[in-house]
Amino acid sequence: MSSENNQENENAGLPPVPSAPPAPRDASRRRFIGWLLGIVGAVVAVLLCIPLVRLVLYPLFAKTGEAGWSDLGPAEQYHSLAVPLRRVVKIQDIDGWRQTISQHVVYVTEGPQGNLRVLTAVCPHLGCEVAWNPQLNEFKCPCHGGTFKASGKYISGPPPRGMDTLPIMVRNGRLMVRYEYFRNLVPEKEVIG
Repeated sequence: MSSENNQENENAGLPPVPSAPPAPRDASRRRFIGWLLGIVGAVVAVLLCIPLVRLVLYPLFAKTGEAGWSDLGPAEQYHSLAVPLRRVVKIQDIDGWRQTISQHVVYVTEGPQGNLRVLTAVCPHLGCEVAWNPQLNEFKCPCHGGTFKASGKYISGPPPRGMDTLPIMVRNGRLMVRYEYFRNLVPEKEVIG
């Protein structure tokens, strides 16, 4: 009947007569399905955004990893050292997304009471690599001529302090060292990483 009225109204130039509203049951079902699809869409959008947010914010909350312990070999091989022994340790550094593996030179030597010490080969002056000179029985920096005793104690030159010692421990009969970085050009040893 309403379709006949709509045709008559169109012929007469009048607007069409509205059809009967949907039954209340159909309207509530459509509203429920609309809400359900909206909620499911929002949950999917949030789940897809979590990796993106983590990717963007990760460097802000990531901490530089503390260097782990490096193995220098059996501890008994270092008893009664006549001269410092040069060793190379591998260090894994993690900074944000960047992961690097670097090698650093250390020297195993005897301390004042005969205990083991591990010295970093980085000169406390400007960071050049210090080398052991067996003819002079001392460490010598090739950059600016700083010299150090076998124990790492300062002798002469521009460095403001002696060579820096690294933390060590003996675990299961093996000598372990934790590599650290120190501030240059200051009179006291200061760990910076």
